[in-house]
Amino acid sequence: MHPIITASELARELAGERPPVLLDVRWELGGPPGREAYAKGHLPGAVYVDLETDLAGPAGPGGRHPLPDPAAFGAAMRRAGVSAGRPVVTYDNARGWGAARAWWLLRWAGHPTARVLDGGLRAWTEEGGALETAEPAPPEGTFEPRPGGLPLLTAGRAAAIAREGVLLDARAAERYRGEVEPVDPVAGHIPGAVSAPTAANLTAEGRLRPARELAERFAAAGVRDETPVGVYCGSGVSAAQQVLALEVAGVEAALYVGSWSEWSADPDRPVATGADPG
Repeated sequence: MHPIITASELARELAGERPPVLLDVRWELGGPPGREAYAKGHLPGAVYVDLETDLAGPAGPGGRHPLPDPAAFGAAMRRAGVSAGRPVVTYDNARGWGAARAWWLLRWAGHPTARVLDGGLRAWTEEGGALETAEPAPPEGTFEPRPGGLPLLTAGRAAAIAREGVLLDARAAERYRGEVEPVDPVAGHIPGAVSAPTAANLTAEGRLRPARELAERFAAAGVRDETPVGVYCGSGVSAAQQVLALEVAGVEAALYVGSWSEWSADPDRPVATGADPG
């Protein structure tokens, strides 16, 4: 199944006999939780999912947004009405970071039909989609996580891919270069990683670029057939959007969930700065 769905396609599916479960995953780095925005208006029937508590474990040595405990993640998804036999569509406010994190976790945990709403809530309203403020109470789902559906990287494996394949750094270029670091204790990047900010995956309207454009972009970054590809960011959130874009381009990529927040927490790990991979 294609990993994204357009607003018009979603409207048709919601009106059909087998409507998807909708998950609202609005989230901003350093910002307030998205529940307040959700309460002011969300797609009809959508359930709010908190990225910090439902889609990540407690922050620590494994990073700011490590993998959630599978049992806890499964319980959160069942509360949202998720079942393995029913499609799921995730969305956020526009750029797809939170939505992609939910999509990636569902796919990693074995859900067969998770997708991201291309352009998020903005695309939905621009195409005339209605919003509602009532909070739904969906029936309990039956989803049971079976981890392993998507490839995952440890810090050691991320370093190996930086040497042997292509490791893409999905953060803003100035963070990659080490000029600024607003969140983590050390500035710079994993030696050998290539800068590939997620912002370049999107059009001005906040939608994913066509598959051909994405493929050309990643080829310019060194992605080739049979080349192992990994992705990291600050804490494994925006990198999930990069994995989504790579899948649209026909490339399977592994996610380093701990990302820079895990890597930089260990003073023994090497750090590169500047525009070159190092």
